[in-house]
Amino acid sequence: MKNIFYIIILLVSTICSAQQLTYKPMNPFFGGEVFNYQMMLASASAQNSFKDPSASKSNSGSSLDQFSERLNSQLLSQISRKIFNDQFGGDLKEGTFSLGSLSVEIYESSEGMVINILNTQTGEQTQIIMPTY
Repeated sequence: MKNIFYIIILLVSTICSAQQLTYKPMNPFFGGEVFNYQMMLASASAQNSFKDPSASKSNSGSSLDQFSERLNSQLLSQISRKIFNDQFGGDLKEGTFSLGSLSVEIYESSEGMVINILNTQTGEQTQIIMPTY
């Protein structure tokens, strides 16, 4: 009986094998696989319960309100383009121009065409430099 028991243990031990357990981190910041980054970011975003208060304000409003805002924006863009073309023509000419409360100064410099825009009511000033090549 002992011999049969030893033979069974010998057969089982030759069939079984073991391997070394190793730890590999998941996080790419700690040496893990870099392709896990998107999966971990998606998982963290899904678990995030905090909401950005400014994001809800920008998405508020019905589709009719959004449509009217876009329409107003396009109309104002076309009107400003028309006024610009009437005032300056096709090309920008050097000089100082007045458009309502805005004072526009255009001149050529070594950096390129320089446009200074000054709001005479608030004192805000913007400078645009268009390089010439």
